[in-house]
Amino acid sequence: MLLSPTLNNLLLLFLVIFFLGVSGIYLNRKNLLVLLMSIELLLLAVNLIFTTITAYSDDLSGLIFTLIIITVAAAESAIGLAILVNLYSLRKTVNIQYINLMKG
Repeated sequence: MLLSPTLNNLLLLFLVIFFLGVSGIYLNRKNLLVLLMSIELLLLAVNLIFTTITAYSDDLSGLIFTLIIITVAAAESAIGLAILVNLYSLRKTVNIQYINLMKG
């Protein structure tokens, strides 16, 4: 017999994922790649919360917000990786303190 997780257990798990993303942002502010991955963790946790609440409440509004967040996450990843590649090709580092040197 499989035990299904309760809503509280799932929300607690997603809250832990969210705070892992927040701690990644605050603990490592120098590496752009880690910063982008932490932002993706934040967006993933919010998406999982929306889909879980949608599944438990039989309301489709959470899925609409999830699609919007996935669109924003894809755009953020594309722009962030483009900046990362440009920064690495110019400075041979992904340290954020050199990002202001890209102004031209």
